[in-house]
Amino acid sequence: MKQFTLLFLLFSISFNAQTDAKIYEIIKMVSADRIKSDVKTLTEFGTRNTFSDTISNTRGIGAARRWVKSEFDNISFNCDNCLNVFYQKDFVTKKGNRRVPHDAWVVNVVAIQKGTKYPNRYIIMSGDIDSRASNTMDFKTDAPGANDNASGMAGTIETARVLSKYKFENSIIYVGLSGEEQGLFGGAGLAKYAKEKGWEIIGILNNDMIGNIKGVDGVIDNRSFRIFSEPITTDEKDPKKLARQARVRRFYGGEVDGISRQLARYIHKNVKTYMPEMNPMMIYRLDRFGRGGHHRPFNDLGFAGIRIMEAHENYTQQHQDIRTKNGIKYGDTFEHVNFPYAKKLTAVNAINLASLAWAPPAPKEVAIGGIVKPAAKLKWSKVEDAIGYKIYWRDTTSPTWDNSRYVETTEFTLEGIVIDNFFFGVSAVGKNGHESVVVFPNKIWR
Repeated sequence: MKQFTLLFLLFSISFNAQTDAKIYEIIKMVSADRIKSDVKTLTEFGTRNTFSDTISNTRGIGAARRWVKSEFDNISFNCDNCLNVFYQKDFVTKKGNRRVPHDAWVVNVVAIQKGTKYPNRYIIMSGDIDSRASNTMDFKTDAPGANDNASGMAGTIETARVLSKYKFENSIIYVGLSGEEQGLFGGAGLAKYAKEKGWEIIGILNNDMIGNIKGVDGVIDNRSFRIFSEPITTDEKDPKKLARQARVRRFYGGEVDGISRQLARYIHKNVKTYMPEMNPMMIYRLDRFGRGGHHRPFNDLGFAGIRIMEAHENYTQQHQDIRTKNGIKYGDTFEHVNFPYAKKLTAVNAINLASLAWAPPAPKEVAIGGIVKPAAKLKWSKVEDAIGYKIYWRDTTSPTWDNSRYVETTEFTLEGIVIDNFFFGVSAVGKNGHESVVVFPNKIWR
């Protein structure tokens, strides 16, 4: 019996320590030169304001989105038509929208790489096609938008190039969103489209500004980046149900354990495993102070979504007309983008998209018990194709899942772990070792 226990322990340690060599391949394949070339091309459309020229082949949002589509089409051609590329659009009007100078179509460019086993489960990476000048209503002035957000758009295209060389059980969406600067219109349109189509969204990784390493405060940092996530994501509108959910959280926890926060923790853990040189910063906020990004419309409809972004911003290069004033050069221009850094953050996205796309679904139900007991007990719904599960727990003040136990049952008791002192969760583990996002208990086991 002692020998069996020792073998099981050694297996658990070995399993927890294993990594997938393909993830290291993906990191290596991301090219800073290709990202640089794509950012350069996007800046040369003059302005990509959502309400700019749609007819010209060389200037404006129309030319830019057609170029983005052509890049996705070329990638699809090189992977035997593995991507379904199309425009998704919504009509926005000036009425009731103070940042809309005239009625127009807001057009997103979508590329879907269908999963082999779970084609209706999607993990999304987004960048923004559009740019803006100092005045968001000004759709004629040059606005190259190199970092904001040609960097995120180029990173999304590059990720599609790399991951299109692999097959995944779950589907991946690469998308260029429009209308971000005028009111998150592109994200709102695609989120609504996903809801109508009945897509099961694993999460969206919104990339908005991933190329700046020198902050306006003088800090230079090419390793840190921020992961913004809101604590609770829900589309519930019924006041009584919301009040009931708040009461449950009050007594059982979960104030910082919504699905978007779990997605952020997943990314943090994966980066620490495969890119330990990087410093992922968990920011406990939807977005920057008082601001928003294109993951927000997905959160609004109950989907998990986070923002990946540089750690140090330079505000003289954001939303600024190109000019020099008091010796300061204003404008979001090409020379300010650090492409080795943009490569790193693109790789962050690529490895997390791949890991989630290779992972089994998460358990739908996780029940927890152990009140007034010297142990915590959990049971969860069985997941098809999962060879095992990982029970996670952490101090209630810790931002990350710090302790885990691998098991191959759907019920387990953690002896000596007092339920009052920790938070708990469960993930499903596939044959390839990739895990689902952790699920926080959603049921009490009495």
